[in-house]
Order: sequence, then structure tokens, then C-alpha cells
Amino acid sequence: MSEAQVPNAADTVRLDLWLWAARFFKTRALAKQAIETGKVDVGGQRAKPARAVRIGDALRVARGEEVFDIAVAGLSDTRGPASVAQTLYSETEASREARLARLAEARAARAGYQAPEHKPDKRARKLIRALGDIDAL
Repeated sequence: MSEAQVPNAADTVRLDLWLWAARFFKTRALAKQAIETGKVDVGGQRAKPARAVRIGDALRVARGEEVFDIAVAGLSDTRGPASVAQTLYSETEASREARLARLAEARAARAGYQAPEHKPDKRARKLIRALGDIDAL
């Protein structure tokens, strides 16, 4: 390999380190675990935690129910404030819309639920147990 083909070390960052610095995961260990379990794809392919990330790489990050399709816009190996972390990537418009639609749907599903004002008393607990026994038949 000639020197022109070897990427400069300053032009790349480890994938797990970048995900941690961009605040997708709280710790590097969680970022590494997500990568190893296939929740992070680089360019449509599974990656290893030590994979070098470059500006312009396309990532797909699944975190819980949320899925982010992003492009790497900046590199950092240190975790800084959230305002700085948001400048490290740009999310695609389709990904943002799909994520917000899923969030709105989940909120709508919870809209009819009202938490009880207090714990059930002795009589209510007996009724709850009796209802549970009916389901067992």
C-alpha cells in the first residue's frame, strides 16, 4: 500500500468511541455491545467495534425502539456537551420522520391510560385476585 492510500490516523476514529462521543450510548461498553449484537451497521454491513469511522460514512444505529439513519459529519474521540455531539452527525429526513411518527404513535397508544390515584385496598385486591383466577380456567 502506498502512503497515499493509508488513511491518516487523525482522519479516523474507532466506531465504539465515536458512538460514545456522539452520545448514542452512555458508555463505551454499551456501544461495543450494541455493535457486537448487530445493532449498528456501517454502509449496510455489520461492523466491529474497532472499525475506523470516517467523515461521510453512513451508519444505521438501532437503540431500543429508535432507529437512526445518519451520516458522519465530524469526528471526535472525547465525549463533550450534547450541543457538540449533535454536530458530529446528520440524520436523514426520512429517518427523522419515521422516528417521530413511531414516537407519536406510542404516545397516542398511552393517551387513554390513567394511573390509579392510590394503591388498591383490601377489597380491591381480593377482586383483582378473583379476576386472575377466572383467566386460569
